[in-house]
Amino acid sequence: MHQFEIKTLFPMQFGSIDASFTNSSLFMVIAAALLTLLMLVGINRRAMVPGRLQSIVELSYEFIANMLRDNVGSAGLRFFPFVFTLFMFILALNLLGMVPYAFTVTSHIIVTFALAFFIFIGVTILGFAVHGFGFFKFFVPHGVPAYLLPLVVPIEVVSYLTRPISLSVRLFANMMAGHTVLKVFAGFVIALGAFGYLPGLLPLAFMVALTGLEVLVAALQAYVFAILTCIYLNDALHMH
Repeated sequence: MHQFEIKTLFPMQFGSIDASFTNSSLFMVIAAALLTLLMLVGINRRAMVPGRLQSIVELSYEFIANMLRDNVGSAGLRFFPFVFTLFMFILALNLLGMVPYAFTVTSHIIVTFALAFFIFIGVTILGFAVHGFGFFKFFVPHGVPAYLLPLVVPIEVVSYLTRPISLSVRLFANMMAGHTVLKVFAGFVIALGAFGYLPGLLPLAFMVALTGLEVLVAALQAYVFAILTCIYLNDALHMH
């Protein structure tokens, strides 16, 4: 499982805080740099008939803009830069992890939980900023009889507080499990290949199929993370 090991590249210590630059930090920087380059090159030479890079940028823009319109409404478009950056960053990290000998940043719960936690805090602050103390009505579903409120309200509160956990674990677990399965089948290819080419072909075929599936999962998990963020924004703006 050494593929998930975080390694220190440049040690840095600020008092009792370890702020070392690690392989995880490196791939986050690479992802940010590649996305910045993609956006700059994609919009640098705008044309009526877009090229490949311009098409990628425009399709990404419309994809996230439509996601916000469908799930939050026109009021959600002011959060477009945040959701767009979040989606593209997670997608880039997931796809970078598919490159041989690369590091999958999103396979670590500390990274995914940090993203989910700040989304949770930001959405909660937004809810109180828009509705004031009326945001507490979010925990009281409409139409619930008064005698059920002592049971329903705690359930709603616990459900709300577990959002960052469910959001982060979903991404982390899918990425870690997918790469672990690929590693296991890679071991089968090597082990069975020692008995000849034919025994190793079956696990190799599974590896090819799983690699394609993992690329799909990488894109799907970025989408799920972004669309759940849109749903949380909708809850903060419009409540029930």
